[in-house]
Amino acid sequence: MQVSFFGAAGTVTGSRHLLEAHGRKILIDCGMFQGLKALRLRNWAAPGFSPGEVDAVILTHAHLDHSGWLPLLAKTGFKGPIYTTAATRDLAEVLLIDSGHLQEEDARFANRHGFSKHHPALALFTEEEARAVMAQFRVVSWHEPFDIGGGMSATLHRAGHMLGASIVRITDGKTSVVFTGDLGRPDDLLLPGPETVEHADLIVCESTYGNRRHGPGDPEPEIVEIVHRTARRGGAVIIPSFTVGRAQQLLWHFRRLRDRGAIPDLPIYLDSPMAATATRLYQKHSELLRLSPTECAAMCDTAHVIGTVEESKQVTAWQGPMIVIAGSGMATGGRVLHHIKAFAPDHRNTILFAGYQAVGTRGADMVAGKTSVRIHGQDVPIRAEVAQLESLSAHADWSEILQWLRGFRSPPQQVAIVHGEPEAALALAGHINGGLGWQTHIAQQGETLGFS
Repeated sequence: MQVSFFGAAGTVTGSRHLLEAHGRKILIDCGMFQGLKALRLRNWAAPGFSPGEVDAVILTHAHLDHSGWLPLLAKTGFKGPIYTTAATRDLAEVLLIDSGHLQEEDARFANRHGFSKHHPALALFTEEEARAVMAQFRVVSWHEPFDIGGGMSATLHRAGHMLGASIVRITDGKTSVVFTGDLGRPDDLLLPGPETVEHADLIVCESTYGNRRHGPGDPEPEIVEIVHRTARRGGAVIIPSFTVGRAQQLLWHFRRLRDRGAIPDLPIYLDSPMAATATRLYQKHSELLRLSPTECAAMCDTAHVIGTVEESKQVTAWQGPMIVIAGSGMATGGRVLHHIKAFAPDHRNTILFAGYQAVGTRGADMVAGKTSVRIHGQDVPIRAEVAQLESLSAHADWSEILQWLRGFRSPPQQVAIVHGEPEAALALAGHINGGLGWQTHIAQQGETLGFS
């Protein structure tokens, strides 16, 4: 068996790992590169393998850095099945179609206003291409091995992290490999933690938080302080949020805080049709959550959902204390950009980032203290308070990853470190070497690793 790394190697995005064994080529995840321009440009380049030669894709979860290149994979020749769980299939449909729509919308906006360097500006993929790839999805259940050809089978285990997310184990009966995808946290507010996997010859392990420990587990005291502080100034709290997972986490926190009177009874808006749809899917798949059906229904009823662009403009024009949750989580696109343009120049307001901000994103720039960011061809001054909730991360930190790795009954031949910035990957390798005594290897873009 051998695994080649065509994404999420030396960076946190673009997960694409190609397993070759027994005459079969199985792609684990097919993600979009995000962040720095040099990374985003990889989305337009050849992937490093022939899409038409890939026999199947196994999708660990629906986030775009794991699923967002699937429409292009199909467009450039891939005809095989895409195996994943029912919840991931439902969420991927929402995310991919919305991404295609937004890309077309952004391209039209750029062409209309002439601020793109490309003439004309183009969408990476269209809404129609996103809809088309959904026909290739095949739903499988956790813990039930399924045949992927060549005498090999794959089994999905719950990863936490987001609704439907999976750890993938592939074996030919003699040799096995485990792909973590993104590992969740054992004490996540909404989802149970990652399940134990007992054996693998190779572990391909994420390292997003490989050099960090999460802060105190409860972000609610910090949320309370920020909301009260901003409300006293007469300002609004604008929260760029990932629409799947993070938005629902925030809704449940705000529901709990409001129900016990810990925050003022301010208007709460969810300005993301996709987040609203994803929230309904959380209710559909509520059996996967830690919440009871009653609690899940309460979470879904926390905010006023903004549906149309006109309603979103009305929120942007509102003067006074309120809370607005809008996509996207790193301020890379979506409706939140219009809110940042409107509210960031006013010192009374707060821009509250809820989690990790990848290098090269507007979110990372603002958290780092930049006094202006460029949005829609304009330099927008940042005079608002900028805050960050780091404890809301859906990724396991290095100690939680080690806790999960200790569930293996015997050491693997090797742990390949992926899906992290270089410092994070190097740090996690050191923690695994020092804490477990296991051999590690930091995967490089385009590299092939053999094992048996």
